[in-house]
Amino acid sequence: MPNQIDTVAAAVGRIILGKEHQIRLALACLLARGHLLIEDIPGVGKTTLAHALASSLGLGFQRIQFTSDMLPADILGVSVYNRDTGGFQFHPGPVFTQVVLADEVNRATPKAQSALLEAMEEQQVTIEGETRRLPDPFFVIATQNPSYLIGTFPLPESQLDRFLMRIELGYPDSDAERALLQGEDRRDLLTQLKPCMESRTLIELQRAAQQVYTAGALLDYVQALVGHTRRSVEFVHGLSPRAALAVLHAARAWALMEDRNHVLPEDVQAVLPGVVGHRLALAGETGRVNGADVAEQLIKQVPIP
Repeated sequence: MPNQIDTVAAAVGRIILGKEHQIRLALACLLARGHLLIEDIPGVGKTTLAHALASSLGLGFQRIQFTSDMLPADILGVSVYNRDTGGFQFHPGPVFTQVVLADEVNRATPKAQSALLEAMEEQQVTIEGETRRLPDPFFVIATQNPSYLIGTFPLPESQLDRFLMRIELGYPDSDAERALLQGEDRRDLLTQLKPCMESRTLIELQRAAQQVYTAGALLDYVQALVGHTRRSVEFVHGLSPRAALAVLHAARAWALMEDRNHVLPEDVQAVLPGVVGHRLALAGETGRVNGADVAEQLIKQVPIP
């Protein structure tokens, strides 16, 4: 099965050039049954990556373009009176699909942003007193522009914490950009992208990731990393138990992708930047934390048991 993940990664890599590591992190996030936040400037391929992942995995896909005048009903759906039946009929919103792209999520107001919270955490939504289940698998990929850009509403910590990972794409290197300039239009390539996996196979892989063996010494390492952030004066607050679970789940998924049935410290270190960067705030600073820098610092300061 990990070979199928490699096939998916290769297919997406033909669309998003030179970003193999970010693609594998996104796939690990999906295997860990988490949600993904992609933060970067406009034009580097955030939306294209979400499209490519959904297409290569053969999953249902809906894009929600977040704007400042968006309402929760635009995401969840609304009941409309039907004159023929004499009652209200529910029209599901775009959240009722397997992969939801919340594009430029921080351009909407907090009220609209919060409409995603229950869906992301519980895989269900409650509308007009009735609870409605969402499809399985259910995966939210949100993109956002850096908070210093005009017209953004920063996501509150409670909603940031619902994302298992935050990644950045960054500018392509010179070779990748030249291939991009000389190659076909990415939109045309997306239409040609065929599913490399069935949804039931993905669900099996998600279950397999949960069963990857984690030794006691590895759990000691995760607890040591989390404990260091709680004791350190460098951070406003340390990592929560939910963050510790996120590190563990992501590391299990990464180990599965590496075709191993047990987690190594290297797996934890590979996923650490994506998992902790959006969950930590530096004391005395208002800017966001660079996940790679924080992870490198933690890895240096916390020895492997």
